[in-house]
Amino acid sequence: MADTARSGTSSSALSRVPEVTVWFWVIKVLCTTVGESFADWINMTLGVGLIRTAMIFTVILAVVLGWQLSVRRYVPFVYWLTVVVISVTGTLYTDILTDTTGVPLAASTLAFAAVLATVFGVWFARERTLSIHSIVSLPRELFYWLAVLVTFALGTAIGDWTLELTGWGPGRSVLLPAGLIGAIVIGWRLGANAVLSFWLAYILTRPLGANLGDWLAAPKTEQGLGLGVAVTSVIFLGLILVTVVYLSVTRSDVIEREVAATPAADRDPARERVMLGYLGVVAIGTVALLVWAAGRPHEIPAGGEAESESAAAVSLPAGQSVTAQFPPAAVTKYRGIVQDTLVKVNAGDQAGATTRIKDLETAWDDDQATLQPMDNAGWAVLDGQIDQVLSALRAPTPDPATESRTLSQLLTSLQ
Repeated sequence: MADTARSGTSSSALSRVPEVTVWFWVIKVLCTTVGESFADWINMTLGVGLIRTAMIFTVILAVVLGWQLSVRRYVPFVYWLTVVVISVTGTLYTDILTDTTGVPLAASTLAFAAVLATVFGVWFARERTLSIHSIVSLPRELFYWLAVLVTFALGTAIGDWTLELTGWGPGRSVLLPAGLIGAIVIGWRLGANAVLSFWLAYILTRPLGANLGDWLAAPKTEQGLGLGVAVTSVIFLGLILVTVVYLSVTRSDVIEREVAATPAADRDPARERVMLGYLGVVAIGTVALLVWAAGRPHEIPAGGEAESESAAAVSLPAGQSVTAQFPPAAVTKYRGIVQDTLVKVNAGDQAGATTRIKDLETAWDDDQATLQPMDNAGWAVLDGQIDQVLSALRAPTPDPATESRTLSQLLTSLQ
C-alpha cells in the first residue's frame, strides 16, 4: 500500500478527486444516507420494484460516471453527484442479492470483501499505490470508482448483517460504525497507514449513513423519528446541495496545485506495524461484541421461537379474530401475497417465493402507521408471524417444510 514510484508515469497532473477534509467526510455520510433512503423510496414507496429500480440507476450511473470521467480535474457538483448515484446503485445491488436471490448477508459480505480485495490488488499491482492523492489519470480514476462502488455494496451488506445478528434498533445501530470510525481516526493520528485508514473509514461510512437514515425515517413505534424515507431523502439531498454549493464557491476541498502522479511516501513503517496491531485489536473487539449481541434475545431471532412466544403472549379479546379491526381490503391484499408465496414454495420455486414475500414485508411496513393504532394486539400477533415467515424464507438453507408451516399459520390468521 506504499506510495512508491512507478516508471512511465507522468510527473504531475491535476487531481480528479477532492482533498480529504472534514467536508469530505460530512458529505460522504450525507450521500450514504441518501443511498439508503432514496433507494427505499423509489423501490418501495413508489412501487417501482427492486429490479427495475436497479436497472434505472445502472443506466443513470453510466451516464453520470461518463460525465465525471470526461472532466480533467475535480468539479464538486459532478464528483458528488457521481457519489450519490453510486451510493444508491451499490445499495440496490446488495438488496437484490439478499431480497431477490436469497443470498445470505454473511455470504454477500464475504463476496464483496473478496471483490474489493481483488480490485485493490489489481490496482496496486498496476499503479503501485492506492492513495486517492494519486488519482491523476484515467486508469487510476477507473480503479477508484470501481472500488467506491464495491465499498458501498460491501458497507450495505456489513450494516444489514450486523442488524440481523444483533437485532439493534435504528438509534443504537448508529453507535457501532460511529465508534469504529472514531477508533480508526485515533489510529491514524497515532501513525496508522493513511491509505488503509482511509479505506476502512470509507467502508464504515456506509453503514453509519444508512443507519442514520433508518433512524430518521423509521416510525416512532420502531424507535425512529418518523420522518419517512421521502422526507429523509429530501432533507439530505438538500444538505448535499448546500454543501456542494459551498465547496464550489470556497474551493476549500480543491487541490489547487498540480500533484505528483505517484506522491512521495512520508511514512514510519515501524509505527505503522504497531498501529496495524491496534486495528487488529479493534477488529477482534468488534467481532466479540457482535458475537455477544447475537447470543442475546432480540427482536428477530434466527429460529423464530422467541418471536412465537412473544406473539402468543399477546392477549386478544375472547373469540376475536386477529384481523377483526383491520380494513378488509388490506387483509385481502396480505392474504393474496401469502397464498402466492405458499404456491411457489410448494412448487419448489424458492427464488420466486423469496421475491414475492418481499411484497408482503413492504406492504406491511407501509401500513404499520395505520394498522397498529387500530389494534396493537392484533398487529403484534401478525407482526410476529410475518417475522417468522421472513426468517424461514431467508434462512441460509431454507427448509420447505418450515416455510410451508409458517406460511400456513399466517394464512390461517388472515382468514
